[in-house]
Amino acid sequence: MKDAIQLYQYNIWANHRVFEQLNQLSDDIYKKEVESVFPSVSSVLVHMYQVDYVWLKALKGEKFDDIIASVRQITEELAAANLSEMKSKFEDMGRQYETFIQNQSDLHAQTTIHHPYFGTLETSYADLIGHITNHGTYHRGHISAILNQLGNKGASTDYIFYLYALQNQ
Repeated sequence: MKDAIQLYQYNIWANHRVFEQLNQLSDDIYKKEVESVFPSVSSVLVHMYQVDYVWLKALKGEKFDDIIASVRQITEELAAANLSEMKSKFEDMGRQYETFIQNQSDLHAQTTIHHPYFGTLETSYADLIGHITNHGTYHRGHISAILNQLGNKGASTDYIFYLYALQNQ
Protein backbone atom coordinates (compact mmCIF):
# COMPACT_ATOMS: atom_id res chain seq x y z
CA MET A 1 0.00 0.00 0.00
CA LYS A 2 2.88 2.36 0.77
CA ASP A 3 4.08 2.12 -2.85
CA ALA A 4 0.76 3.35 -4.25
CA ILE A 5 0.68 6.22 -1.76
CA GLN A 6 4.24 7.25 -2.59
CA LEU A 7 3.52 6.99 -6.30
CA TYR A 8 0.59 9.37 -5.97
CA GLN A 9 2.64 11.74 -3.80
CA TYR A 10 5.20 11.73 -6.62
CA ASN A 11 2.40 12.72 -9.02
CA ILE A 12 1.51 15.71 -6.82
CA TRP A 13 5.20 16.66 -6.50
CA ALA A 14 5.75 16.45 -10.27
CA ASN A 15 2.67 18.56 -11.04
CA HIS A 16 3.88 21.14 -8.51
CA ARG A 17 7.28 21.24 -10.25
CA VAL A 18 5.57 21.90 -13.61
CA PHE A 19 3.56 24.78 -12.14
CA GLU A 20 6.71 26.20 -10.50
CA GLN A 21 8.45 26.14 -13.88
CA LEU A 22 5.48 27.71 -15.68
CA ASN A 23 5.31 30.48 -13.07
CA GLN A 24 8.88 31.47 -13.96
CA LEU A 25 8.02 31.98 -17.64
CA SER A 26 6.18 34.80 -19.36
CA ASP A 27 2.40 34.79 -18.97
CA ASP A 28 1.76 34.22 -22.67
CA ILE A 29 3.52 30.81 -22.65
CA TYR A 30 0.56 29.16 -20.89
CA LYS A 31 -1.86 29.54 -23.80
CA LYS A 32 0.60 30.10 -26.67
CA GLU A 33 -0.29 27.76 -29.53
CA VAL A 34 2.20 25.44 -31.18
CA GLU A 35 2.13 22.54 -33.63
CA SER A 36 2.36 19.54 -31.33
CA VAL A 37 0.31 16.69 -29.92
CA PHE A 38 -1.59 19.35 -27.94
CA PRO A 39 -1.91 22.91 -29.20
CA SER A 40 -0.78 24.55 -25.91
CA VAL A 41 0.40 23.95 -22.38
CA SER A 42 -3.04 24.97 -21.16
CA SER A 43 -4.73 22.32 -23.30
CA VAL A 44 -2.44 19.62 -21.87
CA LEU A 45 -3.27 20.70 -18.33
CA VAL A 46 -6.99 20.77 -19.10
CA HIS A 47 -6.76 17.22 -20.41
CA MET A 48 -4.73 16.04 -17.42
CA TYR A 49 -7.20 17.59 -15.00
CA GLN A 50 -10.18 16.09 -16.81
CA VAL A 51 -8.67 12.61 -16.67
CA ASP A 52 -7.73 12.96 -13.00
CA TYR A 53 -11.29 14.12 -12.34
CA VAL A 54 -12.78 11.15 -14.24
CA TRP A 55 -10.66 8.57 -12.44
CA LEU A 56 -11.28 10.03 -9.00
CA LYS A 57 -15.02 9.78 -9.63
CA ALA A 58 -14.57 6.23 -10.97
CA LEU A 59 -12.53 5.24 -7.92
CA LYS A 60 -15.39 6.49 -5.78
CA GLY A 61 -17.77 4.20 -7.67
CA GLU A 62 -19.64 6.73 -9.79
CA LYS A 63 -21.03 5.62 -13.16
CA PHE A 64 -19.14 6.71 -16.25
CA ASP A 65 -22.23 8.17 -17.90
CA ASP A 66 -22.67 10.50 -14.91
CA ILE A 67 -18.96 11.26 -14.83
CA ILE A 68 -18.81 12.16 -18.53
CA ALA A 69 -21.80 14.47 -18.14
CA SER A 70 -20.09 16.29 -15.28
CA VAL A 71 -16.82 16.59 -17.28
CA ARG A 72 -18.72 18.40 -20.01
CA GLN A 73 -19.90 20.88 -17.38
CA ILE A 74 -16.38 21.74 -16.19
CA THR A 75 -14.65 21.85 -19.59
CA GLU A 76 -15.43 25.51 -20.36
CA GLU A 77 -14.39 26.54 -16.85
CA LEU A 78 -11.09 24.70 -17.25
CA ALA A 79 -10.40 26.18 -20.68
CA ALA A 80 -11.01 29.70 -19.36
CA ALA A 81 -8.82 29.24 -16.28
CA ASN A 82 -5.53 31.10 -16.07
CA LEU A 83 -2.35 29.45 -14.82
CA SER A 84 -2.93 30.42 -11.19
CA GLU A 85 -6.50 29.11 -11.23
CA MET A 86 -5.40 25.86 -12.87
CA LYS A 87 -2.68 25.40 -10.27
CA SER A 88 -5.31 25.80 -7.53
CA LYS A 89 -7.53 23.24 -9.25
CA PHE A 90 -4.67 20.72 -9.39
CA GLU A 91 -3.82 21.33 -5.74
CA ASP A 92 -7.45 20.76 -4.76
CA MET A 93 -7.62 17.61 -6.91
CA GLY A 94 -4.47 16.34 -5.20
CA ARG A 95 -6.05 16.88 -1.79
CA GLN A 96 -9.18 15.03 -2.91
CA TYR A 97 -7.07 12.07 -4.07
CA GLU A 98 -5.09 12.08 -0.84
CA THR A 99 -8.33 12.03 1.16
CA PHE A 100 -9.66 9.16 -0.93
CA ILE A 101 -6.41 7.21 -0.54
CA GLN A 102 -6.25 7.81 3.22
CA ASN A 103 -9.82 6.56 3.60
CA GLN A 104 -9.03 3.20 1.99
CA SER A 105 -8.11 0.39 4.34
CA ASP A 106 -6.58 -1.66 1.51
CA LEU A 107 -5.46 -0.08 -1.76
CA HIS A 108 -4.87 -3.58 -3.14
CA ALA A 109 -8.55 -4.40 -2.73
CA GLN A 110 -10.23 -5.26 -5.98
CA THR A 111 -12.67 -2.89 -7.63
CA THR A 112 -14.66 -3.14 -10.83
CA ILE A 113 -14.70 -0.38 -13.41
CA HIS A 114 -17.40 -0.34 -16.09
CA HIS A 115 -16.06 1.89 -18.85
CA PRO A 116 -18.47 2.64 -21.74
CA TYR A 117 -15.77 2.18 -24.42
CA PHE A 118 -13.21 -0.19 -22.93
CA GLY A 119 -15.56 -2.54 -21.08
CA THR A 120 -15.36 -3.97 -17.59
CA LEU A 121 -12.07 -4.09 -15.73
CA GLU A 122 -11.34 -5.95 -12.50
CA THR A 123 -8.38 -4.22 -10.89
CA SER A 124 -7.11 -2.75 -7.64
CA TYR A 125 -7.19 0.81 -6.40
CA ALA A 126 -3.36 0.69 -6.37
CA ASP A 127 -3.26 -0.20 -10.07
CA LEU A 128 -5.61 2.66 -10.90
CA ILE A 129 -3.44 5.05 -8.89
CA GLY A 130 -0.49 3.75 -10.91
CA HIS A 131 -2.40 4.46 -14.12
CA ILE A 132 -3.30 7.98 -13.01
CA THR A 133 0.32 8.73 -12.12
CA ASN A 134 1.60 7.23 -15.36
CA HIS A 135 -0.89 9.29 -17.35
CA GLY A 136 0.33 12.45 -15.64
CA THR A 137 3.96 11.54 -16.34
CA TYR A 138 3.20 11.00 -20.01
CA HIS A 139 1.56 14.40 -20.38
CA ARG A 140 4.11 16.28 -18.31
CA GLY A 141 6.47 15.15 -21.07
CA HIS A 142 4.21 16.86 -23.60
CA ILE A 143 4.41 20.05 -21.57
CA SER A 144 8.20 19.87 -21.54
CA ALA A 145 8.22 19.32 -25.31
CA ILE A 146 5.97 22.33 -25.89
CA LEU A 147 8.11 24.50 -23.61
CA ASN A 148 11.22 23.35 -25.45
CA GLN A 149 9.59 24.16 -28.77
CA LEU A 150 8.94 27.67 -27.42
CA GLY A 151 12.59 28.06 -26.39
CA ASN A 152 12.17 27.28 -22.69
CA LYS A 153 13.21 24.48 -20.42
CA GLY A 154 10.69 22.05 -18.96
CA ALA A 155 10.66 20.99 -15.32
CA SER A 156 12.70 17.95 -14.29
CA THR A 157 10.00 15.61 -13.03
CA ASP A 158 11.50 12.14 -13.40
CA TYR A 159 10.73 9.85 -10.48
CA ILE A 160 14.41 9.67 -9.57
CA PHE A 161 14.43 13.43 -8.90
CA TYR A 162 11.47 12.91 -6.57
CA LEU A 163 13.41 10.23 -4.70
CA TYR A 164 16.37 12.56 -4.32
CA ALA A 165 14.05 15.32 -3.12
CA LEU A 166 12.60 12.94 -0.50
CA GLN A 167 16.07 11.96 0.65
CA ASN A 168 17.17 15.57 0.96
CA GLN A 169 14.18 16.73 3.03
